[in-house]
Amino acid sequence: MTDPPAALREGHHADVSGGRLRPAVFGAMDGLVTNIALIAGVGGGGVSANSIVLTGTAGLVAGAISMALGEYTSVRSANEQVAAEVAKERRELERHPQAEARELAEVWVGRGLPRNLAMEVAETLARRPEEALRVHVREELGVDPDDQPSPWTAAISSFLFFSVGALMPLLPYLLGFTNLWLALAVGGVGLFVAGAVVARFTGRSWLISGLRQLLLGAAAAAATYLVGTLIGVQGGL
Repeated sequence: MTDPPAALREGHHADVSGGRLRPAVFGAMDGLVTNIALIAGVGGGGVSANSIVLTGTAGLVAGAISMALGEYTSVRSANEQVAAEVAKERRELERHPQAEARELAEVWVGRGLPRNLAMEVAETLARRPEEALRVHVREELGVDPDDQPSPWTAAISSFLFFSVGALMPLLPYLLGFTNLWLALAVGGVGLFVAGAVVARFTGRSWLISGLRQLLLGAAAAAATYLVGTLIGVQGGL
């Protein structure tokens, strides 16, 4: 009986590299928390519905652009750092192949492989420079040089998901409602759903994950609402 395909076997791992999931999740969460807190703050200050829409829209656009630029820069810089280390390892392999082979063998020995076997495998691998480079980089740096996340994917994902998250608490106002608490409630639902969706990838309880995100967002909204109320009272708004 042949084994089933890897994708169908129990225990097959999800992609945890972070190139797609991380910016999407953080983008949506940041969008929700940022605009919920922003709307709570200005709403607590007693401003008009039009002012809340203006503030929330500005927060959405500014935040989405900031998230996209931040993710692009972060991922691009990380990739450049990996590329520099790979180039350094390539030079070391060209100049000192035997020393590098011994270094790799020592890593495997430390993991329980017999020394003779570890040295034999390392020396055999050294005859294939490109494969040797990939293995050395994985073992010494803990990264796969051929599977680095795309900065453009991270940037676009962050922009889109932040925008979706930030739009949630604005929806009631855009639909003609003017109740601050309705907007915050819609945002709270978005936070809970986002947390529950994250649990799909982490294996955690969807209820606990959703409630955790809801409580964190509520704490941020409460803090900014209090600040907005105090400023509104003192400023006579």
